[in-house]
Amino acid sequence: MSESIATDTTPVTNRSEIVFLYDAVDANPNGNPLSGANRPRIDPQTQQAIVTDVRLKRYLRDQLDDDGYGVYIRNVNEEGTQYTRGQLLEDRLKAVDPDEYDLDDDEETDRFREDVFGEFLDESADVRYFGATMSVDTDDAYAKHLPDHFTGPVQFSPGKSMHAVNENEEYDSLTSVIATQEGKEQGGFDLDDHRIQYALIRFHGLVDEHGAEDTKLSGEDVERLDTLCWRAIKNQTISRSKVGQEPRLYCRVEYADESFHLGGLDKDLTLDEDRSKPDEELRNVRDLAVDADAFVRRLEGARDRIEQVRVVASDVLQFTYDGELGGSEVLYDAVEDAVGSDSLEVIDVYGEHASSNPDEA
Repeated sequence: MSESIATDTTPVTNRSEIVFLYDAVDANPNGNPLSGANRPRIDPQTQQAIVTDVRLKRYLRDQLDDDGYGVYIRNVNEEGTQYTRGQLLEDRLKAVDPDEYDLDDDEETDRFREDVFGEFLDESADVRYFGATMSVDTDDAYAKHLPDHFTGPVQFSPGKSMHAVNENEEYDSLTSVIATQEGKEQGGFDLDDHRIQYALIRFHGLVDEHGAEDTKLSGEDVERLDTLCWRAIKNQTISRSKVGQEPRLYCRVEYADESFHLGGLDKDLTLDEDRSKPDEELRNVRDLAVDADAFVRRLEGARDRIEQVRVVASDVLQFTYDGELGGSEVLYDAVEDAVGSDSLEVIDVYGEHASSNPDEA
């Protein structure tokens, strides 16, 4: 296994496919405000928990912001001041002063446009990843020199739990008791506190090399994503209804051939029915094991078309492969055999982060 990580600041040229698993214990991983009580999103047919890609991207944007990177799509109410999108745009473009360009000259206007475009993307890490709609007055000195939208090269499908889930009714009962007691003095309060007992949530993502050209997404940006997803779930799920969520597996398969990816790799990871409790009895990560047989076989079948596999797994998540049950090493060893030792890198989530943090680089 390779232990080093290369720093690459040139635009990414290879497509990647991402599988990301995290779980939730006694939490509401993604409430649905349209339900009237912000209940967890649950598929009515399969009873699987649902987490939208918007929710995941919010975690990632917040972590980018905490890491010190410029973020364009963010909470516009900061420190008691209501920011407009135009003001946020100006904040991203402080280094480009229109007064320093002769905008009556075509060549100077082109240079200004290029500088605005480049500076905006340099200072808006989230746009490089996920794109953005430029909902700014088109008469703005900056906005009229930018496209009306950026299509993000990094996209995730909505996540679903790998099993049926149950809502935890105990939280409603406990909250009702507290409300009854405190309501005498406070006049009562919201009784809605809907959570699920347990969910192992599975996401699928893609990094499109063609879209990366438009937002200048670099190889370094993509390698940062490998640590960002993990740390975002660790650090951005600390509110009352979100606490109890932990990252369990992140795997990014980078392909060698242009415009090629296997597709659906997330579906190749399933719960091992013989080593996992029934869905209704699942309460934490130690109640299950992930069957990696199909996942590894597909990687092996595409071995000649894979540039590298970068992966990290929780120390408490159990895997089965070829009849063997064990921790992360079972998966790592199986993937290494499938793609070759030179093509496998185990991610050092916190060690690598220092090399990609703008304040620590």
